[in-house]
Amino acid sequence: MNKFDKDKFSSIFKEFVGKEFVSVDENGRPINKKKSNVKMPSFKDVFKFFGLPLIIVFLVVVFLTEATYTVNEMESAIVLRFGKIKAVVVSKDYDLVKKQIEKSDKFSGIKVIKGKGLKFKVPFLDDVEKFTSQLITYKTRPGEVTTLDKKKIVLDNNAQWTIVNPALFRITMKSITNGNTRLDDLMFSQIREYIGKTKGSKLISDKNYVYSMTTEIKDNINKSILEYGMIVKDVRIAKTEFPKQNNQNIFKRMRTEREKMANKLRAEGDEQYAVIKAESDKKASIIKTEAYAKAEKIKGEGEAGAAKIYADAYKVDPEFYSFYRTLQTYKKSLNKNARVVISSDSDFAKYLFNYKLKR
Repeated sequence: MNKFDKDKFSSIFKEFVGKEFVSVDENGRPINKKKSNVKMPSFKDVFKFFGLPLIIVFLVVVFLTEATYTVNEMESAIVLRFGKIKAVVVSKDYDLVKKQIEKSDKFSGIKVIKGKGLKFKVPFLDDVEKFTSQLITYKTRPGEVTTLDKKKIVLDNNAQWTIVNPALFRITMKSITNGNTRLDDLMFSQIREYIGKTKGSKLISDKNYVYSMTTEIKDNINKSILEYGMIVKDVRIAKTEFPKQNNQNIFKRMRTEREKMANKLRAEGDEQYAVIKAESDKKASIIKTEAYAKAEKIKGEGEAGAAKIYADAYKVDPEFYSFYRTLQTYKKSLNKNARVVISSDSDFAKYLFNYKLKR
């Protein structure tokens, strides 16, 4: 085995580490100790090459962060300076918001900015508060109301609304929870008013009426809630039912109403049947009368023609005519089991007994 070259190893270590390798004896004491020739960089040198650029980059990032903000497609925003609203950022409701801002004196000096994306503000002075522009669903707790026919009915309602003017909403409502509370008050009062004008059976069975009613309720709510920066897009009665203790009475009443309606329809049908039958009988009677008159006329004409024929035949051969008429009389008078007593010298018997009577 080659002997370990300590001097060579020391020079290699010094080249990579920057320090001289120090030899030690068996007891760990240095044999040859030399002072390091490597000079360490000062703080000034480090700051010069690394610190200043990093500080500049940091300041630029901070400035850009404080001077810009982003509003995405599902948001609206307000810019505040020392707690006072300076600008409103909206998109699709720009015209409505601008009109509301210009109309109110308390919003003087507020700028309405249209569109989403990257926006600028005064760094370190302005703060940005964002609001959702998506539909917010509010579901009420089931509650009892009284119908026109004094029936208790349980309703489960829900509504969808959105924030159209974030400045108004922040000043009046401040939070979505408060907005839901205000909406609940307005919606319940409107629904209670309309339900009070409607029968319970109509609410249960007539879907078209319920849709029309909820549309009117939505329009009425928006007349009041728009001043809070909110607008209702839809109002629905999700569930309608009667209290369980009233079910039997309600079903009985509904059955009675249906039977009443059925009887009314049957009565109307019978009435129409009677009218149609009377008209038909009248027409049939007129037709029969006209037909009878026509038949009698034809019969009279036929008898007159027959009488004329008989008369003409009598003029041609009176004896044959008398014979023919007598045979016709025999045919009608002498039935199979008939017994007739006649005088042998009568005109009626002259052909029957085959001889000519003397006159």
